[in-house]
Amino acid sequence: MATPEEIRQRVEEADTARSARRAAAAQQVGELAGRRAAIVERLAEVERELGEVLADAQHVIDVDELAAFTDLKPSDLTGWLVARKPGRGKRKKAVTTTGASGDTRSISGPRTPAPEQRSNSREGSTAAGTDVPEPLVAHAS
Repeated sequence: MATPEEIRQRVEEADTARSARRAAAAQQVGELAGRRAAIVERLAEVERELGEVLADAQHVIDVDELAAFTDLKPSDLTGWLVARKPGRGKRKKAVTTTGASGDTRSISGPRTPAPEQRSNSREGSTAAGTDVPEPLVAHAS
């Protein structure tokens, strides 16, 4: 039968070997994850660049023709084109005001009139004889 000291030493030896393996595994995972992050970042840069080149070339060649010349899928080309981040303009900062009762309101610019105000805002207008507001449509650039 092992003495208490032998038992403690065996456990310590087993723990040391296990700790070394755990540390090596954690270190390897950390290094690989770092390499992966760098590759993902580089891929994102290449895809942004592809999108910019595609956007710049749209006036001389369309996606289908470019796909035929490059043997790339039109869906891949379109994906890169759509995914690119267009330049953004500056946004106005919201102005904060305090009302009489101490409530805080954020004012960011003109607001859409309430429904009752909308119908009155077209008085004197002879546009097509309807009182239906035109829908707003966002256009991607």
